Amino acid sequence: MTPTSRNSESDSDAVEHEVEPVLDLHTFRPSEVADLVTEYLRACRARGFTTVELIHGKGSGALARTVHATLSRLDTVESFELGHGPRGGWGRTRVRLRN
Repeated sequence: MTPTSRNSESDSDAVEHEVEPVLDLHTFRPSEVADLVTEYLRACRARGFTTVELIHGKGSGALARTVHATLSRLDTVESFELGHGPRGGWGRTRVRLRN
């Protein structure tokens, strides 16, 4: 997501984020990820994305487990799988959204 400024009389300090089809979760704790992923996927569907990638890294696997548990509970998710090849491999998850 790329931050962009939003001018509003009621909330001049707010920052709006442009939604992109890849979300890097490296800087978030597992406890923060469920709500973030849910909101992110909702925004992606609203913008017409059908496939997105979540980068959770390889590490201990805690973040990936949390991401996958969250994806399993969401009706908006058609399927998901670990990435393949040199661009992240099992450190990223590809998500297919329902239409």
